[in-house]
Amino acid sequence: MTLLAVTGFQFSLFLHITAVVVGFGSSFAQSVTFPVAMKLDKRHLPYVHRLQLTLNTFFVQPALLIVLATGIYQASDADYDFGAPWLSGAFVIIIAIGALTGAFFIPADRRLGTMVQKEIAAAGDGEVQLSQEYLTGMRNTGIAGAVTGVLLIVAIWLMVTKPGL
Repeated sequence: MTLLAVTGFQFSLFLHITAVVVGFGSSFAQSVTFPVAMKLDKRHLPYVHRLQLTLNTFFVQPALLIVLATGIYQASDADYDFGAPWLSGAFVIIIAIGALTGAFFIPADRRLGTMVQKEIAAAGDGEVQLSQEYLTGMRNTGIAGAVTGVLLIVAIWLMVTKPGL
């Protein structure tokens, strides 16, 4: 076998795993951006929202599409039962994460980024006081992020173990 002699399934698996590492690895890193910015200086918070918006738009969303497309290809090529709980569960998780990203995380970062910029501007050179609305929004984003992280881990477990197969 030569280095370049790979099957379509192998190439699809390579794309699938790469998308998971690149796309979703960045989402795990997002969990520390808010606490780090809060410890350094609240004036870094607009950067946090810009970073998260960029990662979700240009890493997570494309990764979701690649993972979904390659997952469908691999399941079809391997003749897996699409109704099997491990496979359908993984598809549901990926679709749910896509919905959370597009309908919650991206709009939240746009809204919260604008909100915190106004709060920083209002503080002038003084101490930045974050509104309860902003802090609640960040808490909700953190909770949704933790849930998303658990869902990702469950999806990986389902793909690796294929329970019931």
